[in-house]
Amino acid sequence: MIKEFTIDINEDQLTNIKSKIEHYPWSSIENMEEWTHGTNKKYLKELCDYWSKEFSWKKHEQLINSFKNYKTNVDGIDIHFIKEEGSGKNPKTLLLLHGWPGSVVEFLEIIKPLAHPEEFGGNINDAFTVIAPSLPGFGFSGAPKEPIGPRKIAEILNKLMIENLDYKKYVAQGGDWGATICNWLGYDHYDNCKAIHINCLTMRHPNGPQTEEEIDWQNKFDQDQIIQDGYRTQQATKPQTLAYSMVDSPVGIAAWIIEKMHGWSDLKNDNIESAYSKDVLLANIMVYILTNTFNSASWIYFGRREEGGRYFPKDFKKINIPTGIAMFPKEMSEWPPKSYIERIFNVRHISKMSGGGHFAALEKPRLLIEDIRIFFNQIIL
Repeated sequence: MIKEFTIDINEDQLTNIKSKIEHYPWSSIENMEEWTHGTNKKYLKELCDYWSKEFSWKKHEQLINSFKNYKTNVDGIDIHFIKEEGSGKNPKTLLLLHGWPGSVVEFLEIIKPLAHPEEFGGNINDAFTVIAPSLPGFGFSGAPKEPIGPRKIAEILNKLMIENLDYKKYVAQGGDWGATICNWLGYDHYDNCKAIHINCLTMRHPNGPQTEEEIDWQNKFDQDQIIQDGYRTQQATKPQTLAYSMVDSPVGIAAWIIEKMHGWSDLKNDNIESAYSKDVLLANIMVYILTNTFNSASWIYFGRREEGGRYFPKDFKKINIPTGIAMFPKEMSEWPPKSYIERIFNVRHISKMSGGGHFAALEKPRLLIEDIRIFFNQIIL
């Protein structure tokens, strides 16, 4: 059964959040004015001041509700999704997948151009019917009873598409965890998911690097990731412990999330607002707070570890469905050499973008939209 869904956060909850922000004990936090040690205190205070005095959740709630939102049960989990029927006679069906610390907020500016290109100066024949779910445990979706990883999530979302929504054939796009889920859709569910487009590589070939160039990339990647491994290790091993700290702290959640938005983005003069407005940052943060999903959203890291970690299984044979790749220059996880990529994917398309980072749909929506169109136009369902 599929039910229409409307977000309607009550004012008491919003007032309670505002009070916690206003009473945060800033004097207990040392004055680290840079981002070197973590989130910049000066900027976080500035953001929180705007949050408590000017930010309107209801404006963003209205924007999300302007789309057709639904919920449906898949394997005992209520999955929330936005559905935008594409223009024209035969639009392809596109499953659009976010990651962490993202949400459907990432896609609010690209859904309509993808579904109705003729309204934005494009060709109606490029239209997609867009399905943009909140991942299990994220945002407005329900949480599993215990942590699950991206391979299981791919199974759930494939069921959403082919059973609940009756789309027997579709294509998928994602970054971050969305890209990982796309990988598993292409590997396990190729009868239904006929092509994938990704803007991040999170999985690794079980045989590791083979050439000198690949070995150099792996060594550099390992060094680069040392600084990134803190949050990832915590969420992959003891997410529950972190949850106790965050469940009652809007400021804590904001600090945890914007540090990644800053560190993984293509910024001018180290200014986070050269890529995102305060409103966009806070709307995404509020999804985690209002739905109490900071903890369950982190479970995907634990779940991946239980599924075998970053590497594909030893009997991995290659993802044979057509794969398109968009490489954004400030992606936090540097892409490997093409020889490595081609051992994992049936690569049909690679674009090297002029700007942008990890959160492509927010940073460079036009570039991402155009690349999605170019690649999937090659695919016949």
